[in-house]
Amino acid sequence: MSEVVFTDKNFQDEALKAKGLVMVDFFATWCGPCKMMAPIVERLSEAYKGKVKIGKIDVDENPEVSGKHEIQSIPTTIFFKDGEMVEKLVGFQSEEALKIKIESLL
Repeated sequence: MSEVVFTDKNFQDEALKAKGLVMVDFFATWCGPCKMMAPIVERLSEAYKGKVKIGKIDVDENPEVSGKHEIQSIPTTIFFKDGEMVEKLVGFQSEEALKIKIESLL
């Protein structure tokens, strides 16, 4: 597993202080579409290893980060570039849609 597990404690260092592109999947264990996206996030983290930091954060266990980024529905995918939010996608995203988004942001 090359995906990062983000938490309230490590989010600042792992996502916001990271150089380059970071993709964060906001999810919950009970969320159906989130479960469908999990293997996609895993495959993308392998495919873009060394180019993009890709990981997920459980909204139930990490209310601070979820609140700060106004996560109201899940899954939500947020892209950060050099610590700045550059894109926010709400709802299930296909692997193809995420690849296109990553390529456009790289």
